[in-house]
Amino acid sequence: MGFYNDIILPRLCDLAMRNKQLVPFRERVIGAAEGRVLEIGVGSGMNLPFYRQPVREVLALEPAPRLVTMARSASRGTSMPISFVEASAEAIPLDKHSVDSVVTTWTLCSIPQAATALAEMRRVLRPGGKLLFVEHGLAPDEGVRWWQNRLTPAWRYVSGGCHLNRPIRSMIEAAGFRIDRIETGYMPGPKPMTFMYEGSARSG
Repeated sequence: MGFYNDIILPRLCDLAMRNKQLVPFRERVIGAAEGRVLEIGVGSGMNLPFYRQPVREVLALEPAPRLVTMARSASRGTSMPISFVEASAEAIPLDKHSVDSVVTTWTLCSIPQAATALAEMRRVLRPGGKLLFVEHGLAPDEGVRWWQNRLTPAWRYVSGGCHLNRPIRSMIEAAGFRIDRIETGYMPGPKPMTFMYEGSARSG
């Protein structure tokens, strides 16, 4: 799986994230960021062109070296100060209360220890700081959930650990965040893969 994970999978992820239907989600989520921003799982850098003031700085966290290289290339088209942090979301190498906003877009599905990562996000956020998110996850419909649960073991294997069935809202709340806004619903496409959670939460 080394060649697949290191070479093929980053390209597949980049291709999937180029879906134009995702652009409005990016615009809304990134548009709400401010101050010093930590983006979790920057991937190939698809979000980077959307950052504007009042964002002062973007800390782009990504554990996959190949994706960091791709994101650095994408960052050349923006004047926003961007620093790349090659690290895991489960052990964020930043001080407590050191960022104003945390952004996560289609990332919580694939972090192995998502609860640990969310606790780390809360740790680095200043009091009252914002967690801004758009994620796919567990659907409300029993028939869709059945498929999500059935497909996830194989899907994880070919998609870099992506879970189709994570209960995003309850995960965020269990980490101690208070939901300010959340919108859910299906976007076009196969329902097991397309139930979206979009919103913001406070660190307390």
